[in-house]
Amino acid sequence: MTTLNNKTKHLKLLKQVLRAVLRGSIALIVLSLPFAAAAQDRTITLDEAIKLGLENSKTLKLSNSKVEQAISQYNQAKDQALPTGKVSFGYNRAQIPANRLALGEESFNLPSHADAYLGILSLNQTIFGGNKLKYARQSTDLLAQVARLDVENNKDEVVYDIINSYYNLYKVLQSKKVVAQNLSTVDAQIKQAQRFFDQGLVTKNDVLRFQLQRSNIEVNGVDLETNRRIINYNLDVLLGLPEGTQLNIDQITEADRQVAPLTSYLDTAMAARPEFKQFALRSRVAEINTKSIKANELPTVGASAAAYYVDVNANPIPKSGNYITPISIGLTASWNFGSLWTNKNKVKEAKLEEQQVEINKNITIDRIKDEVNQSYQNYTQALAKVKLLQTSIEQAGENNKILESKYKSNIASATDRADAETLLYQAQINLELAKADAGLAYYTLLKSTGKINK
Repeated sequence: MTTLNNKTKHLKLLKQVLRAVLRGSIALIVLSLPFAAAAQDRTITLDEAIKLGLENSKTLKLSNSKVEQAISQYNQAKDQALPTGKVSFGYNRAQIPANRLALGEESFNLPSHADAYLGILSLNQTIFGGNKLKYARQSTDLLAQVARLDVENNKDEVVYDIINSYYNLYKVLQSKKVVAQNLSTVDAQIKQAQRFFDQGLVTKNDVLRFQLQRSNIEVNGVDLETNRRIINYNLDVLLGLPEGTQLNIDQITEADRQVAPLTSYLDTAMAARPEFKQFALRSRVAEINTKSIKANELPTVGASAAAYYVDVNANPIPKSGNYITPISIGLTASWNFGSLWTNKNKVKEAKLEEQQVEINKNITIDRIKDEVNQSYQNYTQALAKVKLLQTSIEQAGENNKILESKYKSNIASATDRADAETLLYQAQINLELAKADAGLAYYTLLKSTGKINK
């Protein structure tokens, strides 16, 4: 009966091994085919990635285009202060079918037709328009500065996206290295178990357990390769590289960073985040808008000059005695005093917009404080996790050595030996991921303080 149970277990374990090997082999073959011909290897540093990403970012190109648009609007506001000029020249012909007039006993005939040429040249200049043109220039200038800060903010976002993808690729590549290392170790264990089996020291199940462990590691490697290709493709797009470029990353050496108090990071964010600079500018824009609306209640003064050419001769070429050239110069003052009572609600609305800018600023302050605090806590947690995992990997390594010795002495079972290998393997992966998470958490903290691109 015992022999029958052993055979049943043996067959189940053999089936598990075969299924795992088949899954891993098929996936590896499928994944290796599409990219075999087009792949180009390139090792890239984080600084190089950021530089390439900034140079090729479509988001930044759009932001810069908006800055140019804001500058154009500012120049248009300046142009509104320039004098306007207009010139025109026209010809009119009048036919007079009934051209005889009788005035009592006397009568006279008018011409059967009349020709006239009229030319006009005029210049107009606003001398005082309630300072509305000045306010328009100031407002558009401030909005151009806001657009420049949008570029700065978008640049921070682009840099962070690059760093995030870079670290994610690093995490996958490091995990693949751990997988390769553990496959090599398990292969050695399989050889040893096979030798023990040949000597009659262990059962076939012991050999199969190591083979199953190897197949599971292979499947994990296939998942990692899939993730690597997805992240690699996305990073190629971000950096403007050919889509077939296979990126390699050297070991990231993170220097020991001293963690400052939370208040230090909060103060930095209040001083460096572009949002606060934008709110200061938008507040001034709202104030200027209120002044511009109030200016509707003020009188306006304008000057004009015009020259006319009037010729009643059929011949368009000027001839002495057939044309006149009156010239006029004028100064006009006007006041729409009805705006004193029709403009008050517009002013009230502008005042409300000023208040809304201040309220939004306070909301943003709270949001950024929460963001900085969360990033700070995540970073300190990531550092603590790295320290704990460094300890756990030492413990897993020591446990693995003990069970390796016991297994060689035929004291520990193959299951215990495989479990020890798995624990060490998992601890190695967790440590590499934790290191990368700590590095990314640091840059997330920098981003929250507005210093990621400084």
